[in-house]
Order: sequence, then C-alpha cells, then structure tokens
Amino acid sequence: MAADRPTIVHLVTRLELGGAQQNTVYCVRHHDRRRFRVALWAGEGGRLDDETRAIGDADVRFLPWLRHPIDPVHDAYAIARLAAMMADVDLVHTHSSKAGILGRLAARAAGVRAVVHTVHGWSFNDTQTPATRRGFVELERAAARMTGALVCVSASDRAKGLALGIGEPSQYHLIRSGIDPVAYEAGPGERERSRAALGFAADDVVVGSVGNLKPQKGPLDFVEAARLIHAAAPRARFFIAGDGELRSEVEAAIERGGLQGVIRLLGWRDDVRALLAAADIFLLTSLFEGLPRGVLQAMAAGLPVVATDTGGTAEVIREGETGHLVPAGRPKAASSAVVPLVLDRRLRERMGGAGRAALGEEFDIRRMLFEVEALYDDLLERRGATPASHLGLTGTRH
Repeated sequence: MAADRPTIVHLVTRLELGGAQQNTVYCVRHHDRRRFRVALWAGEGGRLDDETRAIGDADVRFLPWLRHPIDPVHDAYAIARLAAMMADVDLVHTHSSKAGILGRLAARAAGVRAVVHTVHGWSFNDTQTPATRRGFVELERAAARMTGALVCVSASDRAKGLALGIGEPSQYHLIRSGIDPVAYEAGPGERERSRAALGFAADDVVVGSVGNLKPQKGPLDFVEAARLIHAAAPRARFFIAGDGELRSEVEAAIERGGLQGVIRLLGWRDDVRALLAAADIFLLTSLFEGLPRGVLQAMAAGLPVVATDTGGTAEVIREGETGHLVPAGRPKAASSAVVPLVLDRRLRERMGGAGRAALGEEFDIRRMLFEVEALYDDLLERRGATPASHLGLTGTRH
C-alpha cells in the first residue's frame, strides 16, 4: 500500500435502488484514484449490483454472509469475516444501519485508523415499539464511540442524534446527499414522449412518486391520498415508480378504491428523468426520511412538491413557495395540498420554477463528493497519513 494513497472501503448492507446506495456508488466511481485506493463491499442481491461490478478500478466485493435480518450468531461471524478483510484498510466508511453497526465493530477489531458512518436516516424511528426504538438508540450510542466522524445528510438527523446522546458534537458533519441537477432537466419533446409511453392523456394532471413500496415510504397513504384527490379533481392521474414488499397490499388498495387505470404501479425504473418529465406534481408520503433524493430530483425537474414533514425534507422545501409540507400519516392533509395544484396550472409552474431555482450548490453531488474526500483527508491527516490536496468543487465544509 502506498503511503500517499490510503485504502478506503465503503460498506453497505445491500445495493438497493435508493438514494443512499446510489450516492455511495457515485462516490466509489468518482473518488480520485490519485489520492485513494477505493473499495466497495456489500451484501448480495441489490438492484445496483451489476452497475457496481462494472466499476473496473475499484475493489468491488459482494458478501453473501452480510445479510439484512438480525441474527446474533450469524452477525458475530460476519463481524469476524469483515475484521479479517480490513487488516490493510486505512479508512472504513459505513452506510445503512446494519452495515453501520457490524462494520464499525469489525473496524474496531481490525484496528482501522479512521472510521466514518453516514446517517442516511437513523436505525430508530417513531413507527417502532418503544422497546425496539430504545434498543436501536443504545446500539447507535455504542457504535458512535467507535466512530471518528458521523456524517448526517440533514440537520434534523444531527439534532436528533445529539438529543439522544449519540456521539459528541465534534463528531458530526453535515454533508448533503446530492444530485446532479442538470441530469433531471427534460429534453425537447421528452414530456410528450414520456406521457404517451405511460398512457397519460394530454389533459391529465399527473401526480408522481419515486420510491420503494415499503412501510417507510407510506405507499398506502399515497393510494388513499390519490383516491381523495381524484374524487375532487377527476383529471388527476398517478404513478409510483418502485417496488417492494407492500406491492400486493397497494394493488388491493387500488382495487378497493376503484382506482384501476387511475394509479399506475411502474415497478423499478431507471429512467427517473423521463418519469419526472411526464409528471406535473410530485407527492411523497414517507413516514420517516433522512434527506429524500426523490424530492431533490423533482425540484430539479421543475415540479412542485408535496411531501410529509419528516427528516430533512423541511430543509429543502420552502412552504408555500416550492411546495407544501404535510404531517406524516395524514393522506387527507396531503390531498388537500395537492388538489389546488391540480386545478391551477400557473400555480404549479410558479412553484416548480421556484423549486428548481432553490437548489443551489449545497445539494450538488459534486459538492458532496468534495466534502466527503476532504473529511477523509482530515481524519487520515489526524492519524498520521499524508494529506492530499482537494480537487473538485470548492466551498465551505460543515
């Protein structure tokens, strides 16, 4: 290992099609190879596996024994395996709750010099039983004691962690989970082509969402909100791009509400720009979040956003200017916010334009990469490694 090129490992439980995973893959692909040797280790079975295998100049490994379900005996085995793999690693950067706990324990056992964990949303949330929530809080407190830096994608998560005694203020760094805003600007004719491909009529007002069909995203609340919106504004049509464990329940709710042909379940899709080009409004009904990538994408596409007031969402949406924030678990409130947008094209255009203008450098994915690499330099320099000059965007680090 060259002294001026430390080895960094990103560790994630599974490379699902989500913002945390997509941004981790972006970092692995774009880390400066003149400054770092780069690796990504993940459990098997994610939708991004093939894309990640194609990164030829990174040490990409899929670990069948790194699994999402909690199993104390198997997890102890995984920690031992990871620790053995980390013998020559300089910095470990963990993502997601399970990999965050196991990876930090393994890094401590292996004597890794620097450990970073990104909180893409805490492992605990208000939908859990009190006992389960307390258990996860205690795990996060213990893991924080083995962590050099805790990266939060939202100020909300930083405040929540500190309030619960997870880590110390000096450990926390606010680094937004960014996007490339230009990538979501529709090309000439793309709106018409995409709407036609999805089967929407020219006078439909399309309300879209991008996210998996898991409890966190509240897809059943989306269906109920859509039922109420459509009753008040029959021109409204809907789609959800994503899939997951609640699909059969969502399909049953659509059937019960007589919404066949009104709501389209598109499954997993990679053409997010085209889907957003087809939409007029973006609706997010999550029960908890870190910093939802879909909201940033929708704003970059020039869509007004109605979203539940969870996690860092309120740090992005300007109430009444770029969209509306509504309470989580309240589909009626969501529908009340969406209906005026369905009925008023000029209001949609004004809010959508304001949202696009509001996305500054803070949410640019290149800024994210710059700040992550600068944090690595700080941690490695503090532990005796040779510091490297910063490349990419410049700006103030949090």
